[in-house]
Amino acid sequence: MIEGEATRPAYRVVTPRLVIRCWKPEDAPLLKAAVDGCTSHLRPWMPWATLEPEPLESRIQWLRKCRGEFDFGKDYVYGIFDPAETEVIGGTGLHTRRGPDAREIGYWIHERHARKGYATEVTAALTRVAFEIEKVHRVEIHVAVENFKSVGVPKKLGYRHEGTLRQRIKDAEGVLHDSMVWTMLASEYPGSVPSSIVIAAFDIVGRRIL
Repeated sequence: MIEGEATRPAYRVVTPRLVIRCWKPEDAPLLKAAVDGCTSHLRPWMPWATLEPEPLESRIQWLRKCRGEFDFGKDYVYGIFDPAETEVIGGTGLHTRRGPDAREIGYWIHERHARKGYATEVTAALTRVAFEIEKVHRVEIHVAVENFKSVGVPKKLGYRHEGTLRQRIKDAEGVLHDSMVWTMLASEYPGSVPSSIVIAAFDIVGRRIL
């Protein structure tokens, strides 16, 4: 692995079945097609989906914002693509809102690709990126208690249920739900399920860093 701050973060991560990479403005048509095609599937747990369908120009501006924040180390939002990168499977992120020594992983998967294990594969890959490239101390996943499918992801990967925060997640109707907080610490990562997933990670200029 190439050492040094210049190689961080991972702009592109390749898993056995997917490509996870930094969004580009030119991805807007693919992203719009994906979101427009599963709005009803996303709305229950993704409040931003209440604004859908968004016009293409709005999508372009959002992707420009994501790319800028990525480049300046403010937040790391990724698109999930098929291996040929001709279809958006979903979206994910290594979010910085939990502090400088932590990341929070979020994810959504297109309804057509549900029940294929993609969310688990993506989360395992980003867990490895967080601990081995970002060198963080802690990774968190926050899930509404009633979102049973998403709760299964951290369970499968060996995250620990650290606690439940009351009325912390607002759904599309504005109703507040309790939020389960699942965590993994750097000391718990070696030997965990994510530590064994086979991935390739690359920096901004395409150099392999993992």
